[in-house]
Amino acid sequence: MIVVDQLTKHYADLRRGRLVALDGISFRARQGEIYGLLGPNGAGKTTALRVLSTVLKPTSGRATVNGYDVLTQSSQVRHQIGFMSANTAVYDRMTAWEMVEYFGRLHGIQDERLRERMETLFARLQMNDIRDLLGAKMSTGMKQKVSIARSIIHDPPVVIFDEATAGLDVLVARALLNTVAELRDQGKCIIFSTHIMREVEKLCDRAAIIHRGKVLAEGPLDALREAHGEQDLEELFFQLILDHDRADEVAP
Repeated sequence: MIVVDQLTKHYADLRRGRLVALDGISFRARQGEIYGLLGPNGAGKTTALRVLSTVLKPTSGRATVNGYDVLTQSSQVRHQIGFMSANTAVYDRMTAWEMVEYFGRLHGIQDERLRERMETLFARLQMNDIRDLLGAKMSTGMKQKVSIARSIIHDPPVVIFDEATAGLDVLVARALLNTVAELRDQGKCIIFSTHIMREVEKLCDRAAIIHRGKVLAEGPLDALREAHGEQDLEELFFQLILDHDRADEVAP
């Protein structure tokens, strides 16, 4: 589903020179699994996801989504993915139904199919009680449901969640995580970016630990624990980051 091979992204900065956001990262995410990108803020997770969603062009390396190249086949890639983040906006003057319908039309879905798809999503996400509610009057949890619905209205095989639970209360966050798991069970490939350890342990089949633009470790969670001799994923995470930073300090 998703293949990332030696992906790099550099930025030019007049004060600090070249900034390296991604430094040759590689990973694979498969159909019917949740693949976690775990790392502290500023690790490069969002940059990687923006490259995958064709918002950013990589400096070098290659990435494909469902067989389509993010650089040379960007239009096809955008039809393969749904993208949701904590910053996904909901328009105040549109109802839930109007908003999801609008994004469906942007994807070119014809009227009859779009209505069938919306009826299915509104029932599955328990949104029928808010279908005529304006965005300005929605709670945070309601807005999250609308954001999910509009992200998957075109039934994409790949769904990307970028720090999607940031700022949510416990109940809303749990509901979102349950939805992510349901999408995996429907056979979709899920990329789930977070810095929250318990979310990775609860959801992810495999994960990559990213720090300063590099993948420090990657694989099934049990294999990561075994390879590093640490059953506590949080301790494993911190140890990998500390070791990496110490190595950088002594490097010439």
